[in-house]
Amino acid sequence: MRWPFGRKKQDSSPEPVQEPEEALESPEEETPDELAIEASPEPEELAPVPDLGEPDEAIEELEESAEEPEAPTEEPAPKQGWFARLRQGLSKSSSRISSGVSAIFTRRTLDDETLEELEDLLIGADLGVSVAVRITANLSKSRFGKEVTDEEIKQALAEEVAQILEPVSRSLEIEHRTTPQALLFVGVNGSGKTTTIGKIAQSQGQAGRSLMLAAGDTFRAAAVEQLKIWGERTGAPVVTRPEGADPAGLAFDALKAAQEAQTDLLLIDTAGRLHNRQELMDELAKVVRVLKKLDETAPHQVILVLDATIGQNALAQVKAFKDMVDVTGLIVTKLDGTAKGGVVVALAEEFGLPIHAVGVGEGAEDLRDFDPHIFAHALVGLPSPTET
Repeated sequence: MRWPFGRKKQDSSPEPVQEPEEALESPEEETPDELAIEASPEPEELAPVPDLGEPDEAIEELEESAEEPEAPTEEPAPKQGWFARLRQGLSKSSSRISSGVSAIFTRRTLDDETLEELEDLLIGADLGVSVAVRITANLSKSRFGKEVTDEEIKQALAEEVAQILEPVSRSLEIEHRTTPQALLFVGVNGSGKTTTIGKIAQSQGQAGRSLMLAAGDTFRAAAVEQLKIWGERTGAPVVTRPEGADPAGLAFDALKAAQEAQTDLLLIDTAGRLHNRQELMDELAKVVRVLKKLDETAPHQVILVLDATIGQNALAQVKAFKDMVDVTGLIVTKLDGTAKGGVVVALAEEFGLPIHAVGVGEGAEDLRDFDPHIFAHALVGLPSPTET
């Protein structure tokens, strides 16, 4: 239907009303009203009214014809840097420490009472008793009897924590003396082993290394499917076996296949197992023995993946796995979901094992090499050391 734009020009003389074709045979005498209608000038042409149909249809058509306002264009949020994501992930831990320090130190003298309160705060933040005692003892040596502010204490804490973490900060290094390098990933249920393997596979693939993945968690179909997805993303073949198959046999086949293909890196997933279940730990030891039949130096690294949300229980896990399979390094995940991020410091103090990386999310970019100074500043709620 066309809608007119403007008016039709009127003639100087009115047009007579045209009689309809079905006029009556004997017209009646025109009434005064009819004559008045004939004599009046032609009215301005009006826009035809559209047939809008039934009431519901009319409403729909009018709504469709109404011009919708344009949605405001939103600027995409800038992508956060690693320190910002780490600090945000550690916010539960850092707010606990930062607010606690501020509550204790408001232009107060560092004395026995404030040191005791600070020690309790650090223990409550899962840094552990030995770390808390060490830090407060060092603070006492340099600042006892002096008036201090909360910001001065936070800065001192960051320095002390970084000093504890520096010896264990070591990136995951891939050696080339043996091909393939076999990395065995262990940990309890839900620690994030499979996701961690996928993230490492992605970063190592981008570095140009050839990869193979082994789905050694044969008792959990979801873990196998998850590893297959990572394999598709990274272009890495995934060695699988039917559900319930022997994990040690799968690990043996995977290492043999990687050797034949001359693959740079073999990442082996394992079933999550409780550290206090001896039969499960024995099964893990069997995987290690079988790998050594093909390569006496395998596995070349045994990486324990820890869930930070378990806090001090992580210490017991490290001890059990270390005794069974000679753990060579740690990766700590899920720091973004806990107020117990201080456990990383306790782990460093207790075992001295390399901490390769920490994770604060599900994305591949959320797992990064462990930096002691960045971690220490984020943990106590200070700006990045590169910004100060």
